[in-house]
Formats: sequence, structure tokens, C-alpha cells
Amino acid sequence: MSLISNTGSDPMRPEPYPAAGGADLPDSISPVWVTSGPEPATPPPQTVARPGGPGRRGGRLRGFLSPLVAVAVISGLVASGTTYAVATATAGQSTASASGGATGIALTSVTSGSLASIVAKTTASVVTINVSSTAGSFGGQVAEVGSGIIVGSNGVILTNDHVVNGATSIEVTLPNGQTVAGTVYGVSSTTDLAIVKVNATGLTAATLGNSSTLQVGQTVVAIGDPLGEFVDSATAGIVSGLDRTITVENETLTGLIQTDASVNPGNSGGPLIDTSGNVVGVVTASSSNAQGISFVIPISAASSMVAAALAGQPIA
Repeated sequence: MSLISNTGSDPMRPEPYPAAGGADLPDSISPVWVTSGPEPATPPPQTVARPGGPGRRGGRLRGFLSPLVAVAVISGLVASGTTYAVATATAGQSTASASGGATGIALTSVTSGSLASIVAKTTASVVTINVSSTAGSFGGQVAEVGSGIIVGSNGVILTNDHVVNGATSIEVTLPNGQTVAGTVYGVSSTTDLAIVKVNATGLTAATLGNSSTLQVGQTVVAIGDPLGEFVDSATAGIVSGLDRTITVENETLTGLIQTDASVNPGNSGGPLIDTSGNVVGVVTASSSNAQGISFVIPISAASSMVAAALAGQPIA
């Protein structure tokens, strides 16, 4: 698995960029995944005590820790969560935000009671993905943790490419607590998406929504396993921007959804849902130098690969 500040733990390289009007804006997007494995040469990991948990492997955050990334570390050795670490954010602005305002935007409102029931229903389609990979010149094992979305009742799971990239073994914890082996069915490195297949049936597939209808100010919820310790965690926020462009380890991701819903290591690959419980995106990155700036891949970018996987066809 590449050492990217994926929602997890990879070197982040802040590269300030000029903002409109001459103001300096936070520029680096930090990882949201935590890992365990050989100590990095520099800098030394910052660690804190973490509660133990069955089936959790020790680990540490790999790479350089920026102000916000440090919270990803939960123990001397941390389980790796995953939300792509983005090195730089280019000035990808949505039409609405670039103009300084938006017209004709109807904000979505929802009661706390209805939101709770929607989240409870969606968690039946969210899994935790534990990955082992070989890293370093001595071939040490690195353990990482991300999230995934069940999109097929026969064991088809959507997640991030950076969650499973380079994996030597994959274990998926299903919503019922059962742990099963997983294999990579196919990936799309240009969109940071991947399909993982497990030998299971009768799973609850998530309902995929229409990300093209999202509006700035609309309520959304991120669900996943932050820090690889808190299964089925939900954080609410709004759509903060649309059609964002960011650069991650020399790879550019475009057309992303920006949200202020809290995202942490382990959330990578988990769903962003609307107030109807429809999956509108896949969590991929979080800013390391700012608060409330996270990025999500629109579910429309995954439609073709999901369809191919469900039909048993190869992913182009």
C-alpha cells in the first residue's frame, strides 16, 4: 500500500497556494487513516493511550503529522484509518462559491429523529476494512483500517483505492460483526475507488443516490469507523462546495464534494449520505491545516464500476 496520507498515515507536503484576493488559505489536505508498522525515519510519531479493543491491531500514524492529523493517533501503535492525505488543494471552485454566493439554493432541513432513523438504517450497509501490506526495505507488515459500502447483497463492497492499494491481506468486518476475507475485484486509481469482494450473501446493499443534484448548504452525514475503533460513527454537516479539485501525491482528483462533516482516519471509503439515506459520495480526504474541510468522491464516479462488479464483468 502506498504511503499516502490517506485518511490514514502518509507523508503530507503542505504547499501554500495563493487565494483570490491575496489571502492565504489552508492548503494541505490531510490523511484519514492510521497504520501500524515499522517506525518512520522522521518525524517520530506522536502517540496517546487508546482503549484496547477486540480484533484491533496496534499501529502508528506513518509520515509527517500536521496539526489535524495528530488526532488520528490513538495509541503507541495505531490502527490505520483512511481518508486520503492530500498534499495540495488547487483552486477548484464551484460556480456558486466562485461567484461569492449562490442563488436559488434550497437548504435541506431534517429533524433529529428522522436523521437518527436514516443513519441507523444506513449503518447496516457499512463495513470496516482491515488491510495488511508490506512496507519498507525490511518487508515489515503495516496494518491499516478503512471503511466500505456494501453495494451488492452478494458481497460487493465499494471503498477507496488507497485503502486496499498494495494489500497482502484484507479482512472485512460485516455489520453483524462477522469477519470475512476480502479480495480486490477491481480498482480505478484515477478516481481513488475500488471494489472489494467477500464470500457472503444476504447482505444489505446501500441505496445509491444522485450526486449531481447536490446543492451547497444541503445536510449530509458521513458514516464509518474512525480510528478503526468506533464502528458506525456518524458525523453531520453540510455540502460546503462542489466540483472541487485537489492533488494527492501527484494525482489529481476532480469533481469532488466538499463538506464540513467531521472526517477522521478510518473514515476513508465510507459513505456520505443525504437526508433520505441515499449514498451520494465516498469519503476520501481531509484538510490537515484547517477545520471542517473534507472531500468526497461523488457516487456518480462509481456508477460504472459498481454496475460492472454486480454483473460479474471486469472493471475497465
